[in-house]
Amino acid sequence: MSNLFSLITNKFTLLFIGLIASLSFYSKAANLESSPNNGVRIELDDGTLCLEPLSNSAIRIRYSKSDIQLYPEEIVYIEKTSTPQYRIKEDAKSINLCMDGVTVSFDKENETLSFFNAEGRLILKEQEKGRSVELDSLAGMPVFKVRQGFVSPPDEYLYGTGQFQDDYLNIRGLSRRLTQVNTQISIPFILSNQGYGLLWNNYGLTEFNPAENTVALKRHDYRTKTVTVDATGTSGNVSETRNINQFTGELNISSAGKYALMLDVGQAMARKHHLVVGGDTVISVDNVWLPPTTSAIVELREGIHEVVVEGERNDKPVLYWKPLTDETVLCSPVAEALDYTVFVGTPEDIIANYRQVTGQVPMPPKWAFGYVHCRERYNTQKELLENARTFRDKKIPIDVIIQDWQYWGKYGWNAMRFDEDRYPDPMEMVDSLHKMNMRMMISVWSRVEKGSQLGSQFEEKGYFIPNTEWVDFFNPDAAAFYWKNFAGNLLSYKIDGWWLDATEPENDDLQNRKILNGNLPGEFLRNAYPLYVNRTVYEGLRKDDPMKRRAFILTRSAFTGMQRYGTVTWSGDVGCDWDALRRQIVGGLGQMCAGAPWWTYDAGGFFRPGDQYTNKDYHELFVRWFQAATFFPILRVHGYMSNTEPWRYGEQVESIVSKYLDLRYRMLPYVYSEVSRVSSEGSTLMRPLVFDFYDDPVALQQKYQFMFGPSILVSPVTDPGVKQWSVYLPVYRAGWIDFWSGKKQEGGTFVNAPVDLNTIPLFVKAGSIIPLDHPKQYVFEKTGEPQEIRIYPGADAEFTLYEDEGDYYHYEEGLFSTIDLKWDDTKSTLTIGKRKGKFPGMEQTKIFNVVLVKPGIEGEGDSVEKEKKIVYSGKQKRIRFK
Repeated sequence: MSNLFSLITNKFTLLFIGLIASLSFYSKAANLESSPNNGVRIELDDGTLCLEPLSNSAIRIRYSKSDIQLYPEEIVYIEKTSTPQYRIKEDAKSINLCMDGVTVSFDKENETLSFFNAEGRLILKEQEKGRSVELDSLAGMPVFKVRQGFVSPPDEYLYGTGQFQDDYLNIRGLSRRLTQVNTQISIPFILSNQGYGLLWNNYGLTEFNPAENTVALKRHDYRTKTVTVDATGTSGNVSETRNINQFTGELNISSAGKYALMLDVGQAMARKHHLVVGGDTVISVDNVWLPPTTSAIVELREGIHEVVVEGERNDKPVLYWKPLTDETVLCSPVAEALDYTVFVGTPEDIIANYRQVTGQVPMPPKWAFGYVHCRERYNTQKELLENARTFRDKKIPIDVIIQDWQYWGKYGWNAMRFDEDRYPDPMEMVDSLHKMNMRMMISVWSRVEKGSQLGSQFEEKGYFIPNTEWVDFFNPDAAAFYWKNFAGNLLSYKIDGWWLDATEPENDDLQNRKILNGNLPGEFLRNAYPLYVNRTVYEGLRKDDPMKRRAFILTRSAFTGMQRYGTVTWSGDVGCDWDALRRQIVGGLGQMCAGAPWWTYDAGGFFRPGDQYTNKDYHELFVRWFQAATFFPILRVHGYMSNTEPWRYGEQVESIVSKYLDLRYRMLPYVYSEVSRVSSEGSTLMRPLVFDFYDDPVALQQKYQFMFGPSILVSPVTDPGVKQWSVYLPVYRAGWIDFWSGKKQEGGTFVNAPVDLNTIPLFVKAGSIIPLDHPKQYVFEKTGEPQEIRIYPGADAEFTLYEDEGDYYHYEEGLFSTIDLKWDDTKSTLTIGKRKGKFPGMEQTKIFNVVLVKPGIEGEGDSVEKEKKIVYSGKQKRIRFK
């Protein structure tokens, strides 16, 4: 039977690609790469609609009016996966492609698609007449403007699109513009509590729920005030004087209701977000740098509302607005086709499936999950080493110390060499840190100063994006030349980690410029620059690192699929107030919902007050930033023009920081085991509540709480001077146990948890196993103390303890071990399973201290019923508590 099967209907031509196995069209198609037309191809009057199965619960939808290919390569779906089995069913009204996890149905009358889960429940539906593909041109090249609308039911919660600064976790109805800028990371992926995820397959600017109505705003010069700030830029530290003006206009609302607003300041970066509508302050955010757009949802009455915007005098602000409707719309002005992929399942399954087709997450080195210390900046080799020794002398745990920018000194920006006047022996510096069991990371940029020796070579070869100093990584020759210099100049020092700063690139510099050696308008790949930069470095490290160590890359921007390059992102150059703390937590959770698992922020804020070392109010704020970060994937401190070491802030701050570092290092067996699940199973460590409680509407509204792994609920304190903190405990039958006191609480309720400066609310799911270690000074320290297995009773529990050597890729060859831990709550029995696997340096014998938490006893250390110490040599053990 032929692999090409066609059916002709009144209006459609349906093409089936695949091996037809039965009269019901049961088929298993060939590999996607070798047979790209697998699935269903439906010819419509004005275009072609293709349905392409990617996995049993993921399907790619592509609607095109032309066969033109504008993108230089496929950069998202690079995994070689076999096409899943699927069935085609057709009747008079519809064409259906059915797989085990998802069915997509094409309605012949209105030409829309509907998506159903494995149980047959409708989870997503296109709007009628919601599909639009319009021919346009860009720099003389044909392009398409694409738009797709979907029905969004009133009880839907939507998350994702990356890291934004607008403080919205549930983005249903919100208008956002997806661009890459400092403090904003755009990944066009959304996650719904309805049971689907949607990836918008476009590499350029994307509008999420675009608002097409605008308010004209007039600048008032007589309302100017002037401020001078210390800022960062692409040439280093700068002092900038800013004139702040008011801009006013009128918003005419014809009917009362909820409205989505998006403020665009009209510059590459904003200096201030301040919006007042009808006398009510809607947005008020001050920082040295802010994204050019910000968004809000407001309730407005019918009538005319005065609009007041404050901003830098050169701003050209526009306020976009639209009424909130039951729809989700995505559109892009530059595309070769309308293209999106739907993933179906639980949130955990959706993210795992997304990574299955776009690239799995490699394991970072184990030491990356200790403490990462940074400041702007160490000025000499001597200064850096003195501070490293002080950490060890004070017995404050640390694993990584970072050298920020400008170590290149007289050689020019990002010359990829150390100025020997201040860093006389980089090899000795790194060796000294290694002898202290510390790792070193340095800042390397994708910008090279043209006036430097290295920059002149880039310019001579035409390897810059025109009229900038950003390397054109879209040009394979430019990327190869960059890596050649990177590897040749820096790898021999045995530096452990790499900080790739400003990889957006800063100032959105791809717009209106040609890339790929002048052959392609930058708008085509406007959001994909960070992927190209980080791919170059990651693949280079895998190939050329002399010790074949795991790559550890910290970078300021990200894009779809970049998780496969092992990158860690952070939230950029943010402020340091309470509002900034809240917005960073929400931004990080938004990024988790877009499939990028490794994230952190500058704990304490990047831009800090001038009296930070003596300001008690700031000390409280710094402590709260640090406590929250203890439960992020990566724990890191950084600050602008600051000496950020904890002892600079007095004994109280140093003591609290040390306490939470001890806790972080104690949690390493739990954390690293979950890290392995991120890599092997597509899991997520920092978990928005939608991941585990997607059917609890109250949980879905909590934007500052999150799960740390499967068991620990974290509720950061984000207000000053509080003695108790309201925490929502999600619906969970077995209930919750206070981590500090052992007190049992019911799920589905708010509780007022007592707090002081030493504590933030932490709750553990009843029916959990959490392996803990003894406090350490660094990740690989062997203390000789027993490892703790802590049991929180109330339900049966399972946990798999994962171990490997921690700093090489041998785990990819199967060199690791797992130990299954199972708690039978009815029998009060823990089973420690037989060890599976092995790896170099594995401890053959371990000592476990098994602890059963007893609710109701105050104090973490006392909240136990019994402890039992056992010697484990790899064979199964059972421990029963009477």
